[in-house]
Amino acid sequence: MPTVLKAGLAVTLGLLGYLGYRTAVSASFFKVKAVDVAGATRASREDIRAEVLRLSNAGAWQSDLEVIAKELRGMPWVRDAVVTRVLPDGLRVRVTEREPRVIARTSGGKLIWVDEDGVSLGAATPGEEDFFIRGVEEGAGESARRANRERMGVALELKAGLDKAGLSKRVSEIDVGDLSDVRVHLTAADAGTQVALGRQDYVKRFRQAITKLDEKGRVQNGQCVSYIDMTTGRNAIFGLRACAEGAAAPAPPAAAAAEDAPRETAPARQTQSAPARAARTPRPESRRARPEGATRPKTEATPQTAGASRPRRAVP
Repeated sequence: MPTVLKAGLAVTLGLLGYLGYRTAVSASFFKVKAVDVAGATRASREDIRAEVLRLSNAGAWQSDLEVIAKELRGMPWVRDAVVTRVLPDGLRVRVTEREPRVIARTSGGKLIWVDEDGVSLGAATPGEEDFFIRGVEEGAGESARRANRERMGVALELKAGLDKAGLSKRVSEIDVGDLSDVRVHLTAADAGTQVALGRQDYVKRFRQAITKLDEKGRVQNGQCVSYIDMTTGRNAIFGLRACAEGAAAPAPPAAAAAEDAPRETAPARQTQSAPARAARTPRPESRRARPEGATRPKTEATPQTAGASRPRRAVP
């Protein structure tokens, strides 16, 4: 009997303790009243506080902090968030923000800032020297984010190399939609010309292409350069098209070596099916966005001269 009584007493005391604990942690004493937010400069502190209060109905003691942090990471500008308790009635949030790295052009033609993961950070107003990237997926799923991280890695590597080599001013747009066929669209006097870089050695190949273009000129044998294929990594293969009527036609340079002989059609993609090649070759020329009400840009057949000034870049 003493053993049974002792066991019963222990169970009773345990039950009372548990009920007392549940009552205590669910009492208004632990209801979240204060949310401290640190590290947010671009992200809205008020929006973060409102989201934390919405997700912490269970009180400071019982709220799932990891669930709150995960929800905060989906907010604009928030790259990471760490949530801790400040008993009895507070939560503390430490935010790591996303940094705008480059301007991207969406499929709808809008210009937006994106970070190194390709996450949209809002509308962008480009400067005179900014060029754009395109090909970033606009979906919000995890697979899209993984693909965008890879694309952004290539875009940022190429951008850093172009900046270091002083070649950024020659670039209008970088297309990373297909990482086996990265392309760069040129600007200024070379607007309408694209350089196919393939899947590696992007900066080295681009520098070689520009050197060859400067040696040979934009107009060769009465035709204008449409593209430069550097995908082999060895020789620059020029693609030509008829120049617009009245375009400048300087004397052709000395005959090029056989491996540099121009071709009239764009190179075939070895990694894509025939329909895909037909859809991407040749690609539409990159155009600078212009402010609403500005003169409509000229078509690809617009005459270009070696002394043409660099077009201004502006938000559509």
